[in-house]
Amino acid sequence: MSNNIAEQADEAATRAATQNPDAFAAAAPSSAPAGIGKAPKKMIELIDVDKYFGSLHVLKHVNMTINAGEVVVVIGPSGSGKSTLCRTINRLETIQSGSIVVDDKEIPAEGRALAKFRAEVGMVFQQFNLFANKTVLQNVTLGPVKVRRLKKSEAEKLALQLLDRVGLKDQAHKYPAQLSGGQQQRVAIARALAMKPKALLFDEPTSALDPEMVQEVLDVILALAKEGLTMVIVTHEMAFARDVADRIIFMNDGEILEDAPPEEFFQAPKTERARNFLSMISWHNPSAAA
Repeated sequence: MSNNIAEQADEAATRAATQNPDAFAAAAPSSAPAGIGKAPKKMIELIDVDKYFGSLHVLKHVNMTINAGEVVVVIGPSGSGKSTLCRTINRLETIQSGSIVVDDKEIPAEGRALAKFRAEVGMVFQQFNLFANKTVLQNVTLGPVKVRRLKKSEAEKLALQLLDRVGLKDQAHKYPAQLSGGQQQRVAIARALAMKPKALLFDEPTSALDPEMVQEVLDVILALAKEGLTMVIVTHEMAFARDVADRIIFMNDGEILEDAPPEEFFQAPKTERARNFLSMISWHNPSAAA
């Protein structure tokens, strides 16, 4: 029984590290863009990355650089490699060739070094991945206690601050099953932030939500963007992408076809594939139709 509990704790720590992150304001100093007159600091760099699933070539010679404090939104049709790209950045998916560098360090292959790395690059998934047998507060504190070695009292103080920021402090002692999908995803974001990451990855964070719950999650992510946290966001929410992104990455068939500021991409995409993609989008924000 004790071994099972230990395994659950280790899994929890790894998952929390995988979804890490810190408080909105606390994250800003490590992620803030370089000062005026200085070259921007590279936070994430993919260099000639290839990824296969069997014979299927899902990422094709991908090159991408994300500077500290940037919000990069990855869009494209289903099956274009968006989620795979996101998952390779913290080695949830391995690559066959190329390299991925985060904060000047190449991603470790395995072991404790990889677990430590994942404590620096958080991830929020489509499915919230909360522990059903733990309260909201316990879900948020588990990673900081097990991975960051924070005292329980310090972790709980931080967790309550983060839950307050995502509007869920009053839900701290409830269990995930007692929350809506939107509330669970906000808890997952708070849990990620509790790890104080250098960067945060979102893999279609609203795709599993009912439409009326989407905006509450998007509002939290928009607030994070304003705090200067480095983020990579995979999403199908085009109006949100336009509002939150510093850059839009458009992928198709495992390749990056466009990399541009949102105004440029949405108003004058360079490739026919991107133009065709955008022509099929139903904008939820009426002002985006211009």
